[in-house]
Amino acid sequence: MTETTGSTATPESGNPEGTEGAADETTSTEDGKLSRRERRRANKASGEGGKKSGKRAKKGLFARAAIFYRQIIAELRKVVWPTRSQLMQYTTVVVTFVIVLMLLVAGLDWVFAKGAFWVFG
Repeated sequence: MTETTGSTATPESGNPEGTEGAADETTSTEDGKLSRRERRRANKASGEGGKKSGKRAKKGLFARAAIFYRQIIAELRKVVWPTRSQLMQYTTVVVTFVIVLMLLVAGLDWVFAKGAFWVFG
C-alpha cells in the first residue's frame, strides 16, 4: 500500500491506527534502507519533522513573486529563439497565408453578393 504525503491512517484506507507497528516491518526495504514512513518517524522523533521547511514553508508575498519571476526567466532561457533569417521566413509565410485567405473570403463574399442581387434583384 502506498502512502500519500499528509494522509492520516484511517480504517477506510486499509491501515487502521492500531496496526501501525505491523506496517513498519513490511515497509523497510531489504538492503537496509529506511522507507519513507520510517524516515519521517525518525525525523519527527529527532525534532526535524515537526515544522514545514524547504519548498513547503510558507513564504511572503514578495518572496513568492520573486520566485515566480525567477522561474519565468529560467523558462525563457530554455526557449530556442529563431535566427533573423528564420524569423523573416516565418513572417513571410504567415503574411502570405493571411493574404491568400483574405482573397478567398473576399471572392466568396463577392460571389454571394452577386448571387443575392440576382435572386432578390
